[in-house]
Amino acid sequence: MSDIQLNHLAIVVEDLDAALRFWRDSLGLTGGSVQSLPAEAVDIAFLELGAARIELIKPASSDSGVAKYLAKRGPGLHHLCLEVPDLEAKLKALRDAGYELINDEPRERAGRRYAFVHPKSAGGVLLELYERIDKPR
Repeated sequence: MSDIQLNHLAIVVEDLDAALRFWRDSLGLTGGSVQSLPAEAVDIAFLELGAARIELIKPASSDSGVAKYLAKRGPGLHHLCLEVPDLEAKLKALRDAGYELINDEPRERAGRRYAFVHPKSAGGVLLELYERIDKPR
């Protein structure tokens, strides 16, 4: 059995309130407090879904990477996030195997470290790798 697990699926949206009305209010998922992440120019909300979560992402500025993604591809699945026990070791293994990373070094925010793998290396899927540095939820 793998020590890697699904952490969340991220969906890029044009209207966070409308997305929350569907995912939280109509489907009954819990959570959904909106957080602004100025460093990444996005507003996000996480909804609980069993052992994993759904992350709703809305661009907070028209020139952010997520805004460009939304303009090019429209709303929908943005990325898949897998939780790994040792992010640096996983990034090194991927680099050594010749895979393209978006982040060569992990970023840190709110009790976690994370980095993205380029879709070219992950079968067309933007992949976020995530390592907890705080207590499990």
